Amino acid sequence: MKVVRAFVGFFTSKRIHEVSERIKEEIDPKITGKWVEPQNLHMTFQFLGEINEGQALEVIKNLQEIAKKNIPFKIKYKSLGVFPDMRSPRVLWIGVSEGANKLIKLAKEVERLNARRGIIPKNSKNFVPHVTVCRIKRADRRALGDLLRKYRTVEFGEDEINKIALISSSLTSVGPIYTVVEEFYLGA
Repeated sequence: MKVVRAFVGFFTSKRIHEVSERIKEEIDPKITGKWVEPQNLHMTFQFLGEINEGQALEVIKNLQEIAKKNIPFKIKYKSLGVFPDMRSPRVLWIGVSEGANKLIKLAKEVERLNARRGIIPKNSKNFVPHVTVCRIKRADRRALGDLLRKYRTVEFGEDEINKIALISSSLTSVGPIYTVVEEFYLGA
């Protein structure tokens, strides 16, 4: 049985692609790392790790159920942040202000239904609505702190969240390749 590395989430709009590129140009070379390719910018509701075909089918059933019960909604992207913290920044991300609670509710629903079907990923973390823009290898912490302060209250635009997807992730030497396995429109 085929095994795939997968997650549940959605891809962002071109507007966020442009924001990410602008931030990269502004901070480069004070932060070095792997910047997420614009077409790969996404939000992950639940990282599943390696799942087999049977588990993928169960996740797809769950997403279909979730999509039927939820309607599209808008979110606003706002501010920049880092994980885990400024002492040891590893991930630079764009946050969400408006709509964050709806995203959290969707993520909890994904986790609950998957757990009910026995799909409980290792290393499960609490969901924090964000879009990763860079996996940091080295950062000038002063410049990074200045960047975070500059964008603390800046809104980067909005997206309508109208679908949810099971996405496979193939790791390659040039970066991950994401493929939508199945996606469902909310409210359909």
